[in-house]
Amino acid sequence: MSSLIGTYECKVDAKGRLMLPAALKKQLAPALQNGFVLKRAVFQPCLELYPMAEWEKLMQKINKLNKFKKKNNDFIRRFTAGVKIIEVDATGRLLIPKDLVAFADISKEIVMSSAINIVEIWDKDKYEKAIEDAAGDFADLAEEVMGQDDDDYGIS
Repeated sequence: MSSLIGTYECKVDAKGRLMLPAALKKQLAPALQNGFVLKRAVFQPCLELYPMAEWEKLMQKINKLNKFKKKNNDFIRRFTAGVKIIEVDATGRLLIPKDLVAFADISKEIVMSSAINIVEIWDKDKYEKAIEDAAGDFADLAEEVMGQDDDDYGIS
């Protein structure tokens, strides 16, 4: 799957349903039939929507962890807590389960933001605050992450 592109503002109805934006739905078209996995983000108060193929790649890595090491077992349990299989209905909507709505503190206005091969789903106010809070540190972060002096543009 190629990288996803775009940030989209959407609305969630009272039942937790949201209509996939047309541009995002088009990018996700190859994955629509296989479904998605929706989970809590590790570092932010948002949700992560994985196309099933991307989730399976991630699970292959996680399955290599030695489950007889307590910290690995603890990580797996916490990483997969609240994970749900999600399907897009015939009208292009997906349902965010209530426990995940509560985790991300999602109200009516949300932002769906591409994050390379997944989509983050944020409450709009929390997304704007996260972007604003990170603005001052972004130049330093960009230099540290991408500013290496090698031929691969700092990516190894």
